[in-house]
Amino acid sequence: MAFDLLALVKDAKTIGITGHLNPDGDCIASNLALAMYLQKALSGAKTEVFLEKPEKAFDHIPGRDMLITDFPERAPFDVFIVCDTNYERISGSKKYFDAAKRTINIDHHISNANGTGEYNYVIPEAAACAEIIGSLIPKDMLDAQIAELLYMGIAHDTGVFHFSNTRPETMRICANLLEYDFDFSRMLDETFYIRTDLQNRMMGQALLDSRFHLNGRVIVSSADLELMAKLGTGRDETGGIVERLRNTEGVDCSVYIYEKTPGHFKGSLRSSSDAVNVAKVCEAFGGGGHARAAGCEYDGTIAEFEEKIIAEIAKQYS
Repeated sequence: MAFDLLALVKDAKTIGITGHLNPDGDCIASNLALAMYLQKALSGAKTEVFLEKPEKAFDHIPGRDMLITDFPERAPFDVFIVCDTNYERISGSKKYFDAAKRTINIDHHISNANGTGEYNYVIPEAAACAEIIGSLIPKDMLDAQIAELLYMGIAHDTGVFHFSNTRPETMRICANLLEYDFDFSRMLDETFYIRTDLQNRMMGQALLDSRFHLNGRVIVSSADLELMAKLGTGRDETGGIVERLRNTEGVDCSVYIYEKTPGHFKGSLRSSSDAVNVAKVCEAFGGGGHARAAGCEYDGTIAEFEEKIIAEIAKQYS
C-alpha cells in the first residue's frame, strides 16, 4: 500500500498532530515520534502535538515537553494528522481537524479500517500505531529518542510482547530500534511496570471489589469518584488494573470502570481468548480498539454501564 507521507506534508508551514482520549503509551509515542521526525525532515514547518495530559508515568519520556495538553485557538493548520484513532475520539482537537486544509489519518485499529481523514494509512495487522510510524521514518532520520518512543509504543500496545498481536515483524522492528542504545529497561519500568503506593492501593481495592459474570468467564471491578476521593486516587492510579483482572484463572474477559467526572464513566476491556472481541463490545458505546484490548465511555451510572457491557459480551457467547 503506497503512502508517501512527506509528499503530503512537504509544502506545509504548520502541522498539527493528535491522538485519542485518555492517551496510552502507543498513542503518546506515535504522536511524539512523528512530530520529532517531521521537525527533522521539514526544517521550515512548525509541528505541534495536542493530547490530553498523560499519566505521570510518562513525565520523563523523550519529547514530553512538546505536548500541548490544552486546546487553544489556532489559525487553521496546513496539515492536521490524527494518529492511533478516528475522528470521533480526538475530543478537543476536532476544531483543528475541521478547519485544516489537509487531514491525514494513520491508525492500526480494525474499527477504523477505512480511516477518517482526507488521506488515510490504516494497517490493522500492525501491532501498534508506533509500528506504522516507524515504517514511515527513513533509517537515516532515526535517532535514540525517536527509537525509544517507537519501542515504547510497540511495547505498550503488545503488553510488552505478551499479547497475540505481536508478530515476527514486530520483533524484527524492535530489534532494529535497540541498535540506537537507549535504556529500554528503565523506560519500561517507569512507564509500564512501576506502581506508586496509591496505585497499589487502587489495585488492591479493585481486586477486593471484583465480581464475576457469565458463569465466571467475565470479571468486573469499578470505582466512582467517592471511592477515589476516599483512597486519595484519580485517573493516574487506574493504569494496569484491567490487565491484572484479566489474569484471573478461568476468565475470558475483564472490565474496569471508573468515574471520570460526575455521571461520566470510562470503561477499559481486555480479553484473553478469541471468545470475546472487546473492540466489538466497545463499538456499541461509540468506543473501539482491538479484539483483545478496547475502551469506551458512558453517561449514566456504573450499574447501568456494567449491565450494558455484560449484555454486549453475552451476545458473543450466544
